[in-house]
Amino acid sequence: MFGLLGRKLGHSLSPEIHAKLCDYEYKLYPTEPENLDEFFSNKALKAFNVTIPYKIEAFNRCAERSETAEKVGSVNTVVRRSDGTLFGDNTDYFGFSYMAKKCGCDFKGKKVLILGSGGASLTVRHVANDEGARETVVVSRSGEDNYENISRHYDADIIVNTTPVGMYPNNGERLIDLSKFTKCKKALDLIYNPARTVFLLDAQRLGIDCINGLYMLVAQALRAAEIFTDKKIPLEKIDEIYEEIIKEQKNIVLVGMPGCGKSTLAALISKKTGRICIDTDSIVEESGEKIPDIFAKYGEAEFRRRETEAVKAAGKDKGKIIATGGGAILKPENRIALRENSTVIFLNAPVKTLATDGRPLSKSPEALEKMHAERLPLYLEAADYTVEVDPDPEITLRRIMECVSL
Repeated sequence: MFGLLGRKLGHSLSPEIHAKLCDYEYKLYPTEPENLDEFFSNKALKAFNVTIPYKIEAFNRCAERSETAEKVGSVNTVVRRSDGTLFGDNTDYFGFSYMAKKCGCDFKGKKVLILGSGGASLTVRHVANDEGARETVVVSRSGEDNYENISRHYDADIIVNTTPVGMYPNNGERLIDLSKFTKCKKALDLIYNPARTVFLLDAQRLGIDCINGLYMLVAQALRAAEIFTDKKIPLEKIDEIYEEIIKEQKNIVLVGMPGCGKSTLAALISKKTGRICIDTDSIVEESGEKIPDIFAKYGEAEFRRRETEAVKAAGKDKGKIIATGGGAILKPENRIALRENSTVIFLNAPVKTLATDGRPLSKSPEALEKMHAERLPLYLEAADYTVEVDPDPEITLRRIMECVSL
């Protein structure tokens, strides 16, 4: 009776969110543009939400629209009335407003830069203007304000990404160099998969307050569910569902020196949590060649290329335990891939305790000491938490579990 209209919906969390909000069936309806007439005429659907790229299309097809939808010019919630006509509303307005407040975002007197010009962009602009923004600038690829002349807006106080750039499965992409925006204090990304896009990772590195789009998604879903059922739902459910989903979706990634016990500890975490364990070195060896043989036949550069493929594939997963090779953090794109959808734990073990058997680069204590000194800053850069490795794996396990709150 209820569902979500969009073009590509394989990654959508909406059914899960609505299941946590109310007891009704909620399905995904991925639809190509040529099939929209058939979808909108399907009278079996009592009501539905709308996502990229059909929010303006939905606006145009509704016989009547709410005051908010009329103001924004975009519809993301549609109800079929008893006479078969469609009523459109915009719950994204409430969702984005809630998300912005969660980030401590005060628009009053601020210059707001909005990346993207679609239906979601319209919503963001109206929220910012209604809350007193001094100036709102919409940047698009071909508009008057575009990515070629974006330098004239380096003075933006708040930046909001409404584009799909960096969204799964195209993780790792970025639109702008955030470091150029020296006055920016808040960075908001409507993307929620991955949990931390490059845009948000850049913001964290630069000390800019930031937030992803999951709060907006849950908040607008709550308001849509109220419309669907004509019942009030406590706002506390937004934070509750957000925390549940974050815990369910985020991977736990272990990084650290070769021989520090990543694989052993990943297996222990897997046993304790019931989550599937992935080892990026094992993914590399699925080709049928062992890592020492790859080093011997093709050299380190070829191994690192294969390792990057494995890291990027594992990083796009959800809810897994991921053990990485000791050098997985060497490439910047690997560090991004590991951090986007995961909580990263650096296992810091004394060099003298590291196992060296079968490890091509761990040939001597001196080589290990040098490697540790070179890699330590990269481990620290990649990690959300640092855990000191104890000789007793169970003690180390407890320390990890305290970090991830599982």
